[in-house]
Amino acid sequence: MLRISYLSVVAALLCALPLPAQEPLFDAQFPNLDSQARILEEIKPTKKPGIVNMQVPRDEVVAFALYTHQDKTLKLSAQLFPLSRDEVRTVRLELERNGEFTEVAQAEVMYPGWDAHFRVEDWDSSRTVNYRVRHGEKATFEGLIRRDPVDKNEIVVANLSCNSSRTKGPREEMIANILQQDPDLLFFAGDQTYHHTQHTAGWLEWGLQFREITRDRPTITIPDDHDVGQANLWGEGGKRASTAAGPDGGYFYPPGYVNMVQRQQTWHLPDAFDPRPIGGDISVYFTALCIGGIDFAILEDRKFKSGPEGKIPKMGPRPDHINDPAYDRSSVDVAGLSLLGDRQLAFLEAWTEDWEGADYKVALSQTAFCGAVHLHGQPSNRLLADLDCNGWPQTGRNKALRIIRRAWAPHLCGDQHLAVVVKHGIDEYSDGPFGFTSPAIVNTIYGRWWHPEDEKPGNNPVEKSPLPWTGQFEDGLGNKIDMLAYANPPNVKDEKQRADGYGLVRFDKSKGTARFECWPRFAKVADGDSAQFPGWPITIAMKDNDGRRAVGYLPPIEQPTSKHPVVQVEDQSTGEVLYTVRLHDTSMRLPVYSNGPFTIRMGTDRPNEKEIADVSPEK
Repeated sequence: MLRISYLSVVAALLCALPLPAQEPLFDAQFPNLDSQARILEEIKPTKKPGIVNMQVPRDEVVAFALYTHQDKTLKLSAQLFPLSRDEVRTVRLELERNGEFTEVAQAEVMYPGWDAHFRVEDWDSSRTVNYRVRHGEKATFEGLIRRDPVDKNEIVVANLSCNSSRTKGPREEMIANILQQDPDLLFFAGDQTYHHTQHTAGWLEWGLQFREITRDRPTITIPDDHDVGQANLWGEGGKRASTAAGPDGGYFYPPGYVNMVQRQQTWHLPDAFDPRPIGGDISVYFTALCIGGIDFAILEDRKFKSGPEGKIPKMGPRPDHINDPAYDRSSVDVAGLSLLGDRQLAFLEAWTEDWEGADYKVALSQTAFCGAVHLHGQPSNRLLADLDCNGWPQTGRNKALRIIRRAWAPHLCGDQHLAVVVKHGIDEYSDGPFGFTSPAIVNTIYGRWWHPEDEKPGNNPVEKSPLPWTGQFEDGLGNKIDMLAYANPPNVKDEKQRADGYGLVRFDKSKGTARFECWPRFAKVADGDSAQFPGWPITIAMKDNDGRRAVGYLPPIEQPTSKHPVVQVEDQSTGEVLYTVRLHDTSMRLPVYSNGPFTIRMGTDRPNEKEIADVSPEK
């Protein structure tokens, strides 16, 4: 005889009742934000499968971890799957010492977001250490904290961005390639997920796709517009945007959601240079990270940027698109507009003068300092200028590039869905730093093409390039660029012809060079495939990131302050600092760009120990 208990009947009836209305996690205006990652019992079943399966076995709830270490501080973030109401809300960090794992820290699991963060002081960066993050009795995620490779001559950085949500599942070929190439640092420039209102679920999806490479090497992740739920983002200091398209400037979704996204993606980075929040109490993270003697400035090129709507005339189908070929380029460079903002420019200024632990410098951000694109979305859609790039406002663009040039630093970024290498021009062609934009990881959202309307190369095209349209051009905003390489997708409907992939940069410290490589997603590096996109690899001298034409040279430095001193040259006639760099050859003739006179300052890690004034150039 079948026996049914009273309690089981009550439970069945309760399960049949509709769930009570859930409190919004962030703002009553947006009740469904991050709803796929609520407390486990509150996640509503849907007819369609979610972004990722949240009902994982309880020994798998620690999904992945990210870390960096600098200045004797290890920062490590762990990302968990949603927990149930009765599960413990702490995780433990264990490090392997003498063959055994020892707990060194505990951290609260944040909610919303399900992320946890560990800070370990007095970190010895000369050691490689196994770690594991644990939750409860069974859940474990393991990885390797690499030592700082200061003794390596070649430091390798992988440059990735734009991970389309329309192509689900693993990124097997790319992961196999990167494991084979074994970079020292991973840089994800943004758009890790396109699941606008479901960042935690999208972030978990990204983490599952890339955790085999992030678990055992330092990783920089910075959110871009789609990560915070917007089609485009002009942060304008934290004001509230009227739409998710965002052209009037500001953030559309609540500050709590934006801060959750930034916490999940950037907490593990070194502490912010200037941690004061912006409007709406939105956090900031711009900072620097030095790996193996390469010092990376990590910028937020969306956060302080002005929105175009209402500030310039509409000259295209959207406030941020210009299609009028007769428009005055200078007319959109309106006084008072911001790009990086004063606080980030102050950070960049300080970064160029602090060379502790650094041999060379590199700038990182979300998008490019030019509009190196002609066709947008589809081959039939020609657009003159896109104000979403860092080519606008032009005054802000030039301010940023002048400071980056001062450190002889190239710029790495993503966002554009089109891999390019350019040489920026500020006052004239080629006088600025190099820029390398990575291809989209998966290019199923808004492909782009470099395709001059007259189908002719520019002046001074790249000699023997397999690409037809290299050379000197102006973008649609009037910014000067030398196009060195581009990876147009032959057919965005064919996954093998979408020009998906990633960038790789090899910094050779002894030669003072950087080699830009651009790898298709479906390359087989492990099988010996060496075929990069046509036009790559490209090797540059780091000193050529300052491309100004010298009118003379200062005499070699006598009695330097150290074997490889930091040297700063200032034009006394204008007060302009021309450059501050670490000099690897003290017999090098220092270039200058006027008749001066000049002041030379030098020191071990900063130009603050010795000064020589009234130095005249030799012709």
